[in-house]
Parts: sequence; C-alpha cells; structure tokens
Amino acid sequence: MYFILIIVAIIVCILLGFIVLIQNPKGGGLSSNFSSSSQLMGVQKTGDILEKGTWVLAITLMVLSLAINVAVKSSSVKAGGNNEYQNQIERASKPTAPVAAPPLTAPAPIKK
Repeated sequence: MYFILIIVAIIVCILLGFIVLIQNPKGGGLSSNFSSSSQLMGVQKTGDILEKGTWVLAITLMVLSLAINVAVKSSSVKAGGNNEYQNQIERASKPTAPVAAPPLTAPAPIKK
C-alpha cells in the first residue's frame, strides 16, 4: 500500500509541475495560443481549466501526503514496534547504575 501511494504521489507531482509550467505568470500561458473565437475552448476556459487542475492536483498531493504518513505509522504499529530504533530508544531511556568511585588513598611518599 505504501509503495502504491508513493508512486501515485510522484505522478501527481509530475503532473502538477507540467500544469504549473504551462501557465504564464502574467495570465497568458497556454490560453494565449487560443486567440481565435472558433476554438473549442476559448481563452477564458483554458485559464479556468488550468487553474482548477492546479488546485485539484495540489489538494490531491496534500491528501496523499497525509495518507502516506498514516500508512507508514500503521505499518510500524503492525510490526509490533520492536524495530531497531525502538530498541535503541528503550536502551537509552533506562537508568544506569552509578559508577563506584575508586577508593581514596594517600599519595605514596616521594623517595629521594
């Protein structure tokens, strides 16, 4: 399930990139190529379709991101949570016994 969601998210990212690159930042973009009124889609319709496509793909990408996050967390719970990282966290959080200090002894006399 996780890999399918990742693949779909990559496809959505590529499509979103293409739609954004098609648009012109000044409002012309692909719609400027349809200058005659005899076209199937007029100038205004093409801009609307590209804008709606951008919104749909952006929202889809957000939903996929949340779904991937949920899928990863649910798969780690199903695995029992006993993975390597969980073991490291448990070992690090256990209190350790204090180290005994070496006994204090008087310094040895200096022989000259």
